[in-house]
Amino acid sequence: MQYEHLFGIHAINTVLKRDPKRVHRILILKGRNDERMHSLFETAMSHKIQVEQVSKRELEELVEGGVHQGVVAFCKPIPTRTEKYLEQLLDNLDEPAFLLVLDGVTDPHNLGACLRTADAAGVHAVIAPKDKSAPLNATASKVACGAAEVVPYVLVTNLARTLKSLQQRGIWTTGTAGETDLDVYKANLTGPMALIMGAEGQGMRRLTREHCDQLVKIPMAGEVSSLNVSVATGICLFEAVRQRQS
Repeated sequence: MQYEHLFGIHAINTVLKRDPKRVHRILILKGRNDERMHSLFETAMSHKIQVEQVSKRELEELVEGGVHQGVVAFCKPIPTRTEKYLEQLLDNLDEPAFLLVLDGVTDPHNLGACLRTADAAGVHAVIAPKDKSAPLNATASKVACGAAEVVPYVLVTNLARTLKSLQQRGIWTTGTAGETDLDVYKANLTGPMALIMGAEGQGMRRLTREHCDQLVKIPMAGEVSSLNVSVATGICLFEAVRQRQS
């Protein structure tokens, strides 16, 4: 089996808590025995997971420049979800749907940051097209700080068709576009909704835009004309949270 190299104390602790069967073995920096590492070691041993002490160089070779924090785990890949999973999820919700759609976000760092924000905001699932989307790899998982193991990442074959299906369920689709006149702080973001974020620079694709019930923008006061997609996602999601709680 092909294992991924998951790294970082928080990310590995989360997978040990949520799905320890994914973890094949763990490598720990030789000589590191602080409280956090000892706790991780004890958790791994309780699940009968092999733990080895290795040199700093061995860890660095595995993560290729990533910040490993003295620990790397060999894990089965995080499972991505399908349209069928999304349908079952929506069928079983007992509260208004709150979804994040990423259209063309290809950087794993941005995916991880968006997953982390989505988890903090209480998003039920993150949806993306199978083509031209960031993989849910170790880098995304590390940046997500545990959210990648918690928030379902749903890859769909046809995003436009999925958005139409969401609309048929009564889920309001809100896209983001800099040229619209509607300020995100003045838009209605309550009730069942899907927030759609486009790729940096290009924004949403034409077919995605055509399946939006409304387009909103983040007001920009300075010289900068756009924000990093993960930053913009956080602003929009938490404006929705504010409205939904008030």
